[in-house]
Amino acid sequence: MYSKYARYALPAEVTELDLEAGHLVLEAEYGGADMDHYISDGCLSFDIEALKVPEISEREVFTLSNVPVKVLKTDSTTYRLECQLPESVFVKESRGAVRIPFILGMQARVSVEVYLHELSIPGRLRNLSVGGCMVDIALADSIAISVEQIVPGVTLEFPNGESFFAEASVRHMRPFGNHGYAAVGLQFINLSATQTEALFHYVSEAEREAAYRSGVNDKVSSHSPLFIPGAKETKILQREEQERQKRAHQTPMQRGVMEVAHQLQVGLMYMKTRDFLPEEALYDCADTLLYLVGQDRKGFLYALAFLRDEPDWVRHAVQVAGQLADMLLLRDPHSPQVREAVLGALLHTMGKPLLVSQELPSLKVHMKPHQKEILKGHVGALRKKLQTLGWMPSPTCRDVFENANERLDGSGYPAGRRGDQLSEVAKLASVLKAVNKLTHERNGIPPRSPLDAYRWVNDAAGAYDKTVLVEYIQHYGLYPIGSLAKFSGGFLAWIMDIDAKGMPIKVNVVKNLSFKDTNIDYVLSAGDFSQIGKLEGVVNPADYGVRLIKA
Repeated sequence: MYSKYARYALPAEVTELDLEAGHLVLEAEYGGADMDHYISDGCLSFDIEALKVPEISEREVFTLSNVPVKVLKTDSTTYRLECQLPESVFVKESRGAVRIPFILGMQARVSVEVYLHELSIPGRLRNLSVGGCMVDIALADSIAISVEQIVPGVTLEFPNGESFFAEASVRHMRPFGNHGYAAVGLQFINLSATQTEALFHYVSEAEREAAYRSGVNDKVSSHSPLFIPGAKETKILQREEQERQKRAHQTPMQRGVMEVAHQLQVGLMYMKTRDFLPEEALYDCADTLLYLVGQDRKGFLYALAFLRDEPDWVRHAVQVAGQLADMLLLRDPHSPQVREAVLGALLHTMGKPLLVSQELPSLKVHMKPHQKEILKGHVGALRKKLQTLGWMPSPTCRDVFENANERLDGSGYPAGRRGDQLSEVAKLASVLKAVNKLTHERNGIPPRSPLDAYRWVNDAAGAYDKTVLVEYIQHYGLYPIGSLAKFSGGFLAWIMDIDAKGMPIKVNVVKNLSFKDTNIDYVLSAGDFSQIGKLEGVVNPADYGVRLIKA
């Protein structure tokens, strides 16, 4: 449930549905005092997200706006929301135009050119009117967009190959569903007569298609030609279906870690677009990591590896925060500073996406020297943003996000602090960050093996605490859980568990290099390793096309 008057989206569950009467009942848990902020003139707006089984990451999302609602409070924190669904899927906008929802499998691809010739973001069309459209993009890409921003070009490409291009203004942006996406509302601007005529045609054809698929008009007996896939679209759909079939099923632990990554990105969106820091949600991220590591330490470490295809700033933050939680709890399971330290680790890279601009259009590109210098200002950018929002972090939280980039010899940033000025938790975070950075591809530099990363940190001329490095190696070994191992029989496998000496004792075999286009998925224990050969070492998943697929 969402509203422009509410600071963040509120999850709810469907508990009753009567299609004939158009009656829908939602149940929501909310402990705040401002539930009225989600209700505007007696109406509610919400996204309904259905996950397809068994491919739970394949999703259908439908938006309902301004639905009449009756709100009943059933206990101190539980609300029953009785909604009367509209008679038509077509919604009239305030300017009188009809907004056509893309429902029941309707789709068109979108490219939003954020910076001219510099950055374009892919997405999917969710609704269309002669005034504008709503686009579904990855949360990771939302960092480049701001409300009220003018984008030089939006291209809509329909399944039959026809396309529409226009300038646009960003009117609103919010999380979309609960699986790592954002909804961006765009208003078309500076339309020529030809563009306006074409737009009316596409809206009319979209209305026809929606009417046919939903069965609301008996006179419409066939698909619109606009939505009959051409050769290009057919190939794309086939490739997407093949990718979905390759996707491994996520465990609850992996979904929990992924949810933290998504919530961190949602928090950034609220900070940028609404000048609001969702403190409760960010602490919930820290608490989730602590809960997961307490539930199943090795399962948690394995799940952290499945963030590999998330944006670097998010992956790095969650993996470092997760390992920081793990090592601090191993040192002292009752330490009062763990929660605040984990929050600081989650925040410490959030300043990087705050620096995205025309001069630094993306964090994905191979950066030029001056762009790298800009990025070094991320700690200051975060500190300034938190001051603007009026949020005061605890001393431990501040210590971690401000000093995790410092070095014992004073060669770090932003303040060039030296060893005697750094706390034990900052020294630990510094080593965790260094190893994580070295073992992942960064700015075009290929990842090092864990052993090479350990050597680099050890040889870094007094920049890192070697006692911490030894402690790290003792816990995670030369073949860390979550690494991709290559075996002499030509098999690749994710390391799921290691013994006290750091040697793998359980792996998930995912590829036989004799059949490179085929993925496999089975778990082996050490006694069965003879089936795949001897362990040769840790390899880079990107070198072999091993990756996670996001719907």
